Amino acid sequence: MDEDGEIVLIDAAKRFGAYTALHPTNLVISRGQAVLLVGANGAGKSTLLRLVAGLSRPSDGEVHINGHDLQDAPEARSAIGLLSHQTLLYDELTARENLRFFARLYGLDNVQKRLDEALAKARLGDRQHHRVSSFSRGMKQRLALARATLHRPSILLLDEPFTGLDVGSGTALREFLHLFRGNGGTCILVTHRLDEADGIVDRLLVLERGHLRLDQALSGDLNQLYAHCAHYMDSAL
Repeated sequence: MDEDGEIVLIDAAKRFGAYTALHPTNLVISRGQAVLLVGANGAGKSTLLRLVAGLSRPSDGEVHINGHDLQDAPEARSAIGLLSHQTLLYDELTARENLRFFARLYGLDNVQKRLDEALAKARLGDRQHHRVSSFSRGMKQRLALARATLHRPSILLLDEPFTGLDVGSGTALREFLHLFRGNGGTCILVTHRLDEADGIVDRLLVLERGHLRLDQALSGDLNQLYAHCAHYMDSAL
């Protein structure tokens, strides 16, 4: 894992024509923190994640990863792993072929060893030569997690990662996140179910119409804090 895991936004904003999806935002997320990002639909959650992931350029301001401006040092993206409800896997390839493809994109060494370890951790060693199209939702998500962490990132971005998972797969993902944090990893988690974040996150960010309205450390019952800030969010959250 990289030495750092710091995320810094400096007046970062994103506009689409006349529409401002994210107003100028200043934010520092330190190494080892796990942040819950919430807000109503259209609040700017996905926009913020895409800026941090380097998938979108800020219209104004800067995004720094581990002390490097993503626009000046795109290699800083190698510190980031992205996991969402969309697995980004290729159904026509086998589990092992999927991971090998991404290993080449990342330019990794010791590829065979990494693949063996990743497939074992995902509990897919016996299915590694099966096409992903035959996998259950839980199996696909375990493989997607292996893909997102194959390059051993220091930062993990999770966009509704629990969607469609059964109890066992959800528990496995939570256990992984606890381990990732224990090793100093930094997380940003977007989820509409606060119970999925309970015990994982230590900070809450609330976005409303592209504005960062609340940035608060979590100390105590997550549901109480949800009740405190629920007026920022719609009923779907």
